[in-house]
Amino acid sequence: MTVAGPGIAVVGGGFMATVHSRAARAAGARLVGVVASTPERSREVAANLGFERGYGSLDELLADPSVDVVHVCTPNALHAEQALAAIAAGKHVVCEKPLATDAATAERLVTAAAEAGVVGTVPFVYRFHPLVREARARVAAGDLGTLLTISGSYLQDWLLAQADDNWRVDSAAGGRSRAFADIGSHLVDLLEFITGAHITELSSTVRTFFAERANTPEVTTEDAAAVVIRLEGGAIGTLLVSQVAPGRKNRLHLEVAGTELSIGFDQEAPETLWLGRRSGTQVLPRDADQLHPDAARLSIVPSGHPMGYQDAFNAFVADSYAAMAGQSPDGLPVFADGLRTARITEAVLDAADTGRWEAIATSTDDEQRITA
Repeated sequence: MTVAGPGIAVVGGGFMATVHSRAARAAGARLVGVVASTPERSREVAANLGFERGYGSLDELLADPSVDVVHVCTPNALHAEQALAAIAAGKHVVCEKPLATDAATAERLVTAAAEAGVVGTVPFVYRFHPLVREARARVAAGDLGTLLTISGSYLQDWLLAQADDNWRVDSAAGGRSRAFADIGSHLVDLLEFITGAHITELSSTVRTFFAERANTPEVTTEDAAAVVIRLEGGAIGTLLVSQVAPGRKNRLHLEVAGTELSIGFDQEAPETLWLGRRSGTQVLPRDADQLHPDAARLSIVPSGHPMGYQDAFNAFVADSYAAMAGQSPDGLPVFADGLRTARITEAVLDAADTGRWEAIATSTDDEQRITA
């Protein structure tokens, strides 16, 4: 028997709306509608992406009983208000990160979703590369021994020139943090996901290299951040996040070293996992026959047939819909994970402002998972 997928609607009409719609279609969802900046733009985006209709307003979208899930793909400062409205209307929510522009508001969203009995997820989609799951499984199995060090970076060059500009640069639309909230959040989520260890404290420095840009006369958000971290169990690490790194388009790299083994993952080359031992190194291919079960589950085409970012996004959305249908997929990033990265982002900026180490809460709030 074929089970009908959920009816979904998207708030926003940019690049991420396109990515979300592709993933929803791949998961068998009904693409009900879109609301963008104007009714005319809503109709245009709906026609381009294959949705049934464009809405005149968010209220109109939320009043539609055929919409089960709302995907929030708007500028950061709008996420919380729109996600809270969707929760109040009884809809499940997939909300782009950052979940909110401050941790207190992110916590409100976690609470609201739990009280309403709806599922809220956040697209930390790099968790869904098969070899990320393989790295996680090997850490959990004890293959690395005792965790010693972390070396991570997320580098882009799309804001390299002073003439480059975007709504994210403006703190009114993007929030207090730019580079770390946008891409550093992915990096810290991935390292905690793979290692199973929380960051307990950090020290940081941030830089804004251009005080003004083409359409932003006063830039207060950071272009780059350098962070030193301490983790549960005694491991230490360094993280570098930059949107002004020439030649780096979307280079998320993470290397985890233990007493027995190191593991390295590069998001721009996601078909292999680097394994390092004192006695030699190995490059592990994405081959289901060589992988742990959760990694093999996500390896949907044979080795040698490359998988990438959209495949990871598709898997995230499919698992989100499975959770909304009452299942419990492993490793699904939910609102509590969005809260976790919001807290770390605030700590990065606070540490840079004060010059002091900042402690990161590891309360049970951060361990909350789907309540439905």
